[in-house]
This record gives sequence, structure tokens and C-alpha cells, in this order.
Amino acid sequence: MSRRGKPLEIHSDNGTTFVGSKRELEDMKNLWLSDVHRDSIVSTLAVDGISWKFIPPRSPNFGGLWESSIKQVKLYLRKAIGKANLTYSEMYTVLTQIEACVNSRPLVPLSSDPNDYSVLTPSHFLIGDQLTAPPEPNLRSLPENRLTRWQLVQRIAQHFWHRWRNEYLHELQRRYKWKSTCNNLQKGTLVLVKEDNSPSYAWSLARVEDTHPGSDGLVRVVTLRCPSGLFKRNIRLLCALPIDDTNSTQDGAAPVRVSTPQDSQQPC
Repeated sequence: MSRRGKPLEIHSDNGTTFVGSKRELEDMKNLWLSDVHRDSIVSTLAVDGISWKFIPPRSPNFGGLWESSIKQVKLYLRKAIGKANLTYSEMYTVLTQIEACVNSRPLVPLSSDPNDYSVLTPSHFLIGDQLTAPPEPNLRSLPENRLTRWQLVQRIAQHFWHRWRNEYLHELQRRYKWKSTCNNLQKGTLVLVKEDNSPSYAWSLARVEDTHPGSDGLVRVVTLRCPSGLFKRNIRLLCALPIDDTNSTQDGAAPVRVSTPQDSQQPC
């Protein structure tokens, strides 16, 4: 609350820390609604209280979405830091930059306009806009003994971005297992393009301009449009956004097929 303001809802598991926090907030709300503090301002604050929702007891799978995200952040944070000893300020800087990385991921297109490449990200809910970062030199290949403390912090953040981003894109591509049905990419779909050395918070986005189905009716190559022009890409280098109904089955679209190990490159 000190950082982002008062939320409308809080979702958490049944950890003792969270349960205790909920009790504290309920005690504060009861105090605000008591006869002693019943004035217009305090009553308004109490009515506008926070809704705290717990997942069912002994059911961690109900919080699997955020638990999985936290697990990935911890994993790649440990790998990025390695054996480096960071001060409190340095660690705080690294965590803040990691927070920006995670909150920069595209979720859904903001428009169906073929010339619009803007997407909704978690940062839009926090600051109302997309996160950006100034250009920085690539420090990942430099040995640690040649870096200043600031450069060391930046190298850790760059290592995290590189590893976490690649894993995130990989997860988007393998969302469905073999033998699950997938639709061919449709014209106008906004996709993520896998690039090797994208700078921090930078996601390569493009729209499908044209598809090139093979003799079996399956699309494995598409023509993409981005602000710099047209180019072709294999679908193995593309990822659909996590939330996007553009690629749903449409009239006249290529038939849905079943993936096999031989053509498992089909993106979903």
C-alpha cells in the first residue's frame, strides 16, 4: 500500500502473515465505524474498505498462477546474482529492475487496428503506461573484475532479463502439448517475435500480414508487418500473446489440426 496505494481486492493464500494482516485491517475498519470515529471522512474510508480473498485451505493450486511467476523470478534471480555480494541498495536496485522486467510483458493487444502495435501490460495497471528503459551497453560478456559496482548491478539485471524473457517466450510456445488442437495463425494477429539480443523491457511485436500454408493446409511461414516494414518468419520464432482472441477460429480459416512430434513447431 505504501508503494502502489490502496487496492480494491487482495488475493493470497492462508499464510499466517496474511491472515494476521487481514485481522489488523478488520480491526482498523471496526475502529473507523465506531461511534468515536463516525464522521463523514472516516465513514467514507471505512465503506471503501479492502476486500481480502483467501484461496481454499490446503489448496495451493488455486494460487498456481502467481506462485509459478514468483518461482521463476526467484530461480533466475539466484542464477543472475551467482556468488556476487550485494549491498542493500544494490539488491533493492536489482529487484526494482526485475519488477520492471516482469511488469513489461505484453498481455493483450490494445487495438485490432493492423497499424497499431500497442499492447496492454501489467505496468498499465500500475502507472498507466508502458515501461521503457534508456539504452545501455551489453555487459553480460564482461568479467566481473572489470566492472564497477553500478555496472555489476546492471549486468545482473541484464542476465535476469535475458534468461527470464527466453523462458517466458518458451512457456508461451509450449502452452499446449502434442496431440492438442491448434489453429493456424490468422491475418491481423499480433505476435511476439523471438529475437536473440533484445534490450531490457523491449518486446518485438508484429502483425501477421499474410500466411503461407503448405500442401497439407498448415501454416509454417508467415509474412509479418512491423513499423520498419515487411519480413518473413518461421512460426517457430513467433509467440501468440497470452490473452488474444484474434487467432480464434473464423469463417474461412484453415482447419484445426492435431500436432504430431514431427511438426510440433506449430505455435499456440
